[in-house]
Amino acid sequence: MSDWRRFAIESKAEELAQICRANYHIEPELYTQYDVKRGLRDINGKGVVAGLTNVSQIIPGKEINGETELGDGQLLFRGYHIEDLVNGFISEKRFGYEETVYLLLFGQLPTQPQLDEFSRLLRSCRTLPPSFTRDVIMKSPSDDMMNTLAKSVLALYSYDSSPNDTSIPNVLRQCIQLIAQFPSIAVYGYQAFRYYKNDQSLFLHQPDLTLSPAESILSLLRADRKFTRLEATLLDLALVLHAEHGGGNNSTFTVHVVSSSGTDTYSTMAAALGSLKGPKHGGANIKVVQMFDDMKRQVHDWTDEDEVGDYLRRLLHKEAFDRSGLIYGMGHAVYSHSDPRATILRSFVGQLAKEKQRDKEFALYSLVERLAPEVIAEERRIYKGVCANVDFYSGLVYRMLELPNELFTPIFAIARIAGWSAHRLEELLGASKIIRPAYRAVQPWQDYVPMSER
Repeated sequence: MSDWRRFAIESKAEELAQICRANYHIEPELYTQYDVKRGLRDINGKGVVAGLTNVSQIIPGKEINGETELGDGQLLFRGYHIEDLVNGFISEKRFGYEETVYLLLFGQLPTQPQLDEFSRLLRSCRTLPPSFTRDVIMKSPSDDMMNTLAKSVLALYSYDSSPNDTSIPNVLRQCIQLIAQFPSIAVYGYQAFRYYKNDQSLFLHQPDLTLSPAESILSLLRADRKFTRLEATLLDLALVLHAEHGGGNNSTFTVHVVSSSGTDTYSTMAAALGSLKGPKHGGANIKVVQMFDDMKRQVHDWTDEDEVGDYLRRLLHKEAFDRSGLIYGMGHAVYSHSDPRATILRSFVGQLAKEKQRDKEFALYSLVERLAPEVIAEERRIYKGVCANVDFYSGLVYRMLELPNELFTPIFAIARIAGWSAHRLEELLGASKIIRPAYRAVQPWQDYVPMSER
């Protein structure tokens, strides 16, 4: 758009926005009056049940006589506790993401031959179509890698000989290809960004088909392609923990809604990416590390509980960092006492912090995790417990892995497309109606006014 046209629009934008504000406003008390669950959640944060799923289960506490009481959170993939899955592959010194993808897609744990065959299949699909990197990713690079992912996914539609076929074998083929290709698209998009936007060196490695997904990401990203086993283990663990989280999270619900219309896989995944991009969903771990960057500048003694606690209070009073009134990484829509993903990740972060000589930074995170719920309880009226969520520690892991901020949310997408794929298959196999919730109209009826009388 030419500068003068943009100026013409922007010069009227605020005036037109004022009209919108006046005519879109809905009084908050009307939601209570009509018992409308804003955000499809009640006052305690419990989601409105909109469907049934076999893919995963989130339990905020203990089930007693059919009622859920606050307690340690639980997460199950296909009926298996996430702790058991993680302990299984960690104890056997294996990477777990490909096994997790198999479990989510097919509903059962693979045997060793099944896993070997599936891993070979996934890895064989990593290579992008001929000239795709040059013609799609390298042209018009974006400074937001989520937009690069979405653009590339939609472009892949044109490279598919049967893009609109929603039969299960074809959708499964499309999903497996996208799961395999997401890491290359995200990393290549970042390399194009840093070359064209930041004037840095450009290097594009071919995917190594012998590596696990986590190893492949680190190999593609680094100029020397080198990484340690512990680095790959922590990134693999992060991929597993982010792979799926119930049908009600915003991006996965988007997959169900869009799939129910009968549209193609590429449009569905692009819609999910658009949802995940939002800072209220996938971008939270970036806010966590940025908040800690500010905290490390403002707090002189990272071990002083009073000084750290004072900074946390200033966050809540909108006097520090971005003045949003939030302590990022604390609290979750479902979990109250603990997020099992954060608990698992925390148990391994200390090892990486020691390898990277960042013990003091990890100790600060641990102190904030302990103090923040106490400070929030003192300053705010809360309806359930507050705990560290997975974003609290994942950002620290990515920082220690020297991943750029621009790839934090794409890493989330690289993991979560496994869950999106499972839910798309579930929607196509089990549902017969388009998802169409109702909105209650509260605008009073009005009589038409002729132009000459307005």
